[in-house]
Amino acid sequence: MNLFAEALAWLFSPERLEGQYALPVLLGQHLFFTVISVLIAAVIAVPIGWLIGHTGRGREIAVAVSGAARAVPSFGLLVLLVLLMGVLHIPEAATFTFVLLAIPSLLAGAYTGLEAIDRRIIDAARATGMTQWQVFWKVEVPLGLPLLIGGLRSATLQVIATVTIAAYVNLGGLGWPIIQGIPLRRFDQVLGGAILVAVLALVADLLLALAQRAAVPAGIRVSQPGAVSPRAARRAVAATTTTASA
Repeated sequence: MNLFAEALAWLFSPERLEGQYALPVLLGQHLFFTVISVLIAAVIAVPIGWLIGHTGRGREIAVAVSGAARAVPSFGLLVLLVLLMGVLHIPEAATFTFVLLAIPSLLAGAYTGLEAIDRRIIDAARATGMTQWQVFWKVEVPLGLPLLIGGLRSATLQVIATVTIAAYVNLGGLGWPIIQGIPLRRFDQVLGGAILVAVLALVADLLLALAQRAAVPAGIRVSQPGAVSPRAARRAVAATTTTASA
């Protein structure tokens, strides 16, 4: 308990708001790299995942690539890219690492969201006269959105964790107090930095969990987070397709 109290005292010290390594500055760096990396990964992975889920082709390749990417140790990849690109390009190397780590979860969330939809729902939408583009945007994307946000949730948490260890290569972020405090044996600082990272991860997870729940179309029951009840989904899509055809 004494260490925890010391960590809180370190966190709320006025010194934490001053200088190059002030906590607001470190938090801003952490959020910047997280948001930019996840956005870039989403631009790459989501269209590919939607294409795979819509056409049913290339799933085996996507699974193999995602599995291989998940098997790569994040810290080793980060250090390797920094060595290859040079110390003058640490932000670029780090962002490239974060993007590679975020892609598998986003890719899986995109194509599994579409694959999980009952095919009878798609057939009902086509029977009302919807084009392939309308089926995709008005039926598949809304019904697959909860699982996509689930993939976004997983990718965001993974990037938040990896940005923490990237302070080892002088990237900044909330991992800096941890990396600096370990050799100095400043365990109050280490614990304080760990608390900040944990709080950031919990807040991000909570916000994305709320977004995932809100993404479920009205009238559709959810038996599990991101899972759609086929019967209720058919009723919702039937109403949507009727409106669209009218």
